Amino acid sequence: MRQILENDMLLIEIDDKGAELSRIYDKEKDREVLWDADPEYWGRHAPVLFPNVGRHCGNTYRTGGKSYPSSQHGFARDLPFTCVEKTAGSLTHQLLSDEKTLSSYPFPFVLRVRHALEGRKLTIFWEVRNPGKDTMYFAIGGHPAFALPKEQYEQCRLYFEGKDQLQYLLITPDGSGTADAANIHTVQLNEGYVCLDRLKDGSEVLAEHFFDKDALIFDNGQIEKVKIVLPDGSDYLEMNSPGFPHFGIWAAPLAPFVCLEPWAGRTDDTGFTGELSEKPAINRLDPAEIFRKSYSITVF
Repeated sequence: MRQILENDMLLIEIDDKGAELSRIYDKEKDREVLWDADPEYWGRHAPVLFPNVGRHCGNTYRTGGKSYPSSQHGFARDLPFTCVEKTAGSLTHQLLSDEKTLSSYPFPFVLRVRHALEGRKLTIFWEVRNPGKDTMYFAIGGHPAFALPKEQYEQCRLYFEGKDQLQYLLITPDGSGTADAANIHTVQLNEGYVCLDRLKDGSEVLAEHFFDKDALIFDNGQIEKVKIVLPDGSDYLEMNSPGFPHFGIWAAPLAPFVCLEPWAGRTDDTGFTGELSEKPAINRLDPAEIFRKSYSITVF
């Protein structure tokens, strides 16, 4: 079932499954802003990634001296949430740990996702609570995909205000889905801009197109704000994600969308075999503590 938020400018839909943002419709400009989940390319809109972002090495992780199976991006995106609060401008969904989640993730949790609409801005709030007796470790991330003009999607640009270059990691080309942390790459920006087809932008070319080697992973809080600019030079939307240590940018091959992904935690480095508590940038939450994070999407 989908829940609806709307005002005179935007219509927002959130699916109870995964508390997934599933539609942003711009009423004033009569256009769909969020990707439509066409399965030919990628059958999701904007999943919430929890309790892990990306993959653990070998799809297994260790905590408390035991090993547990893990799937890409965690299980929350595929589970039913409960809509626990609805106001004129916001919706809050909740997911509670249960026997099934505890079998693969041995930490009790309460996960709340709130979508709040104000004018042309949608803010997504995450809240993680630890009701257990032990310290819990987790990652959480966003994965929203934004629709681009089908015939000109590669001529869209990303704008990073005040940036001349960005450094990023790639996914190791061994099918593991983990990060090649030993090799840092640089993308040069033209007055803050980069085209989604870098062959036409003159920037460093790793492959024929921007995402031929999967997602780009930006560490160290490099990206806190990014704008999508359409081929005609007009601003499309802006994401603000202050305080996020990691950010991912991705699109499926030849697909007319781009994912802008604020992450608190990320995929394992290739070859990591330590305990979950030893993983770089893992979030730690002591009993009764609350973790909060938010990001916003402004449609122009």
